[in-house]
This record gives sequence, structure tokens and C-alpha cells, in this order.
Amino acid sequence: MADSGRFAPAPKWRAFFVFGVLAAQAFAAVPVTAPDLAQLGRPTPAQAREIIEHYQQAGISGEYYLEFELKVLPRRGEERTLRGKLWGGRNAQGAITRIAVVDSAGRESRFLLQNGARAAAWTFVDGRLGQLAGDAWFAPLVAGVEIAPFDLQMPFFYWPDFTVENLVRKNSRPTQVFFFRPPAEFTKQPAAISGVRAYLDTQFNAPVQTELMGTDGRLLKTLSLFEVKKVGNQALPKIIDVRNDVTRDKTRFQVTGAALGLELPPSVFQPATLAEEVRPPPAERIIRIDR
Repeated sequence: MADSGRFAPAPKWRAFFVFGVLAAQAFAAVPVTAPDLAQLGRPTPAQAREIIEHYQQAGISGEYYLEFELKVLPRRGEERTLRGKLWGGRNAQGAITRIAVVDSAGRESRFLLQNGARAAAWTFVDGRLGQLAGDAWFAPLVAGVEIAPFDLQMPFFYWPDFTVENLVRKNSRPTQVFFFRPPAEFTKQPAAISGVRAYLDTQFNAPVQTELMGTDGRLLKTLSLFEVKKVGNQALPKIIDVRNDVTRDKTRFQVTGAALGLELPPSVFQPATLAEEVRPPPAERIIRIDR
């Protein structure tokens, strides 16, 4: 039976946020044991590197499928809900994720996100296949949504230049604060950023919050893991909030269904097939997650 819960002082299972999310990206989780060094306070540079390398291997076990809602919550204006689907797995380079989102007009946009040291992303939008570059990494998945490919992929966990800033308590739990500095391609764009601050729970070894910082030191966007759900032995993110700290608009990502332990055709994760529709697993394989 599936159990639901927020991050509590003594949970009986461990959740890992991947919004890589979606799979080492913003929206996935896997139970793995955090290194003991993560419990010892502020780590040395070598220990910090070990923590990050450990996180890079996190992700949902095997191949999987998620159904989700994007609740658009503007500071002003009407709220609305969009729906999407996600297929995830892992290849030799790292986690890989295929996403389909239907906008308010019923048009479907598709994305393929390859994580790893050589991160890449492809889109199929308005009948055109393309590869993301430049500011497109920070553009909304669909109009009005605060979630961008960069938020889902979290490429900063592969940036070599990072430091441990502090050890703080967040949600009453010890949390290490890492700051990741971007490579040159992220500092020369119009949407330039100075870095990403990630709050890593020392027990879960998971980013419970990330903050995207502008080159002027201003906080641009905050992504927070709000609630998790246990499906069998697998911990999944249930609710993730993404807030635009400039406009104060927010989008809530909420998982509504999951099918785990799948065997997906390799073509699902090939850029050339983004133009082709992928059917969800049979209904009986999908576990519905209460709202």
C-alpha cells in the first residue's frame, strides 16, 4: 500500500529528489544509502566531491512512467491546470527523460533531456524538432509555466566548480548548502546566471530546495520539494513547487500516477522519435496517487 508523507524527523524510508528531476532531474527518487560522511557536518572538499558523485548516480530504479499535473498559480490572474506524461531511464551518459506536456489549447510539446557531464536536450514543438541551446534552457516548457528544461535537468550537479557554504537546519533537519558556479556558456547568455544554491538534506542526501541566482546577486527562482510518496519500495516526489522570485508566480508539479519496473523500447529515448507519439503503459500498470 502506498504511503504519503512530508519530510519528517524520523521517516522509515529514504527519498531522493531528481527533478531530474525527474530522474537526477527534478522529478524522481530512489532509495540509496547516503555516505556516512554526510552525517558529520560540513564536509571537506574531497568529501563534498564524493557526496555530489553519489548524487549523480541517484534516480528511480529501472525504467518508469509518471503522469503529472502542472498547476499554474500566478500572483495575479486565473489559476489553471495542465497535464503531462514522463518516461524515464538511464543510459551510459546518465539519466534520460522524455516529457510530453499539453497546453491550454490542447497542443502537445515534447522534450527529451539527457543528463550527465555532456547534458543535452531536444524539443518537438509545433511540428518542429530542435536541440536546445542558449537561453532556450531557461524558457518555460509551455507558455505561462514557471518550469524550464534547466529546472528539470539540473545540470549544475555536474558543474566542477562548487563549494560548501554552510550547514544549516531546514524544516528542522540538518542541511548542507552547496553553491555551484556555471561554466562559461551559462554566464554569457542574456539570461545569465551566477550560480545555483542547493540545500542537500544530510540524511536523504537529496536537494530539498534549489535557488537560481542572477549575475546581480538577485534570487531568480526557487524550487522546493514539498511532499513525497512511497509506491512499493520506491520513494517518489509527489509535490514540487517552482516559484519565480521576480514575478512571484508559481507552478506546482504534482505526480498523479506511476508505473515502475518497465521495459521501454530504446526508441522512446531517441531524439529522432520525438515526432512520434508514445503510448502510456496499460492502465492496470499505473498506480494512481491520491491528491
